[in-house]
Amino acid sequence: MHKHWLTFILLLLLTACQPAVHEPMPVEPEPQQELRVGTLYAQQIYMSSGQGLSGFDYEMAERFADYLALPLNMKAYGSRSELFDALAHGEIDIIAAGMTETPFRRDRFRMGPPLYYVNEVVVYKEGNQAPQNVDELSGQITVVADSAFVESLTRLQQARPELVWEQTGDKDNDELLAQVAQGELKYTLSHSTSLQINRRFLPELRAGLVLAEQQPVVWLLSATGSDVLMSKLLSFWHQERRAGTLDHLNEKYFGHVKRFDYVDTRAFIRAIDAKLPLYRPLFEAYAGELDWRKLAAASYQESHWNPNARSPTGVRGMMMLTLSTAGQLGIDNRLDPEQSIRGGAAYLKDLLTRLPESIPENQRMWFALAAYNIGLGHLEDARKLAEAQGLNPSAWRDVKQTLPLLQKRKYYQGTRYGYARGGEAVHYVDSIRRYYDTLVWLDNQNSPDQPLAQETPPDSDTLTDQVTAPK
Repeated sequence: MHKHWLTFILLLLLTACQPAVHEPMPVEPEPQQELRVGTLYAQQIYMSSGQGLSGFDYEMAERFADYLALPLNMKAYGSRSELFDALAHGEIDIIAAGMTETPFRRDRFRMGPPLYYVNEVVVYKEGNQAPQNVDELSGQITVVADSAFVESLTRLQQARPELVWEQTGDKDNDELLAQVAQGELKYTLSHSTSLQINRRFLPELRAGLVLAEQQPVVWLLSATGSDVLMSKLLSFWHQERRAGTLDHLNEKYFGHVKRFDYVDTRAFIRAIDAKLPLYRPLFEAYAGELDWRKLAAASYQESHWNPNARSPTGVRGMMMLTLSTAGQLGIDNRLDPEQSIRGGAAYLKDLLTRLPESIPENQRMWFALAAYNIGLGHLEDARKLAEAQGLNPSAWRDVKQTLPLLQKRKYYQGTRYGYARGGEAVHYVDSIRRYYDTLVWLDNQNSPDQPLAQETPPDSDTLTDQVTAPK
């Protein structure tokens, strides 16, 4: 009995002599210092110009950084593979580069909520026969390495083992589109917004077969350790979707490239070379605080840079001024290019100052141009119609929906100023936006200080419909 007690006491003593074992305290992750976003250069993704940084993904990333109360550190990489490696190694928090959701990307990363939906299309040159089926692409199509297009072709190859293609790692999608337009390549694949945008500079491009429909464009996050960031991204996405931000950005970057006119585009490009050098100094001199390229684009829409232009309604000259407007502006010769441009610039500036303050700065020009076309009174009627329909009267994306209603008796009979060809005003503004984008693009191509686009712009849904925003 004593022996058992002795053993028990010895065990107690030995236990007391052991150092205390403490469970390790969980290490709190260091607070995030900035939002690190990887991207690719492209007009509709991320781009630097004389007007500052722009792009759908850039603006959304900037808003998300503000939502997180963090500074934005957005870095453009040279290729998709570099982007994927940077995210996999924790060098960035998010990839925001107009990328579609694919099986490979789902296996490797986490997908953010959809920003919009798009299609993949085969691109060929005007004058060549459009491919009738996928089999005709074999051996004649080139795509960008590591792109969603490679995955699409690989899936098709499972049913068509004879399907082969080339893929390049040293050219971006815009370069491949240019090669198709020049006849150096027969086919490539593109997202339709990229094609819509590039046809403003390469009007020979045509859309063929659609290989994938309604592909969601998403941001990519790390497969591990991103729960908190994903939760915040979802909350942010719901907030911006309800606020109409996605609709606004879709309109801003894609809304004006819906229409395409091959003949008009070719004529505009020729006019840039043949006519614009004669008048550019005047546009620059009288634009003042305006972007001279917007003034030049408006003038081309009005007169195709023809000083002697005349319309059946009596407007004349480079900026197609009415006789009464010219008189108010002190213009005594509407056919004189300098006087016309000076008068048109002054009139446009006056319209900008007379617009309601509720219209955001980045949309005021589109409202002013609509007023230049149909008058401030009719524009205000369209804004009131928008408000009556629960739309935002200070958002161009909404007012462009109600402007065409001014041609319908059901609507215009209840307005102050009555009937107006509001649909033409929408077309007028969209055309000027396309001309303006073309001038900006050409300026960037000619400027050694600006980075050229290195990847395809974000995708669109079809060539005849607008980009589809998530519902």
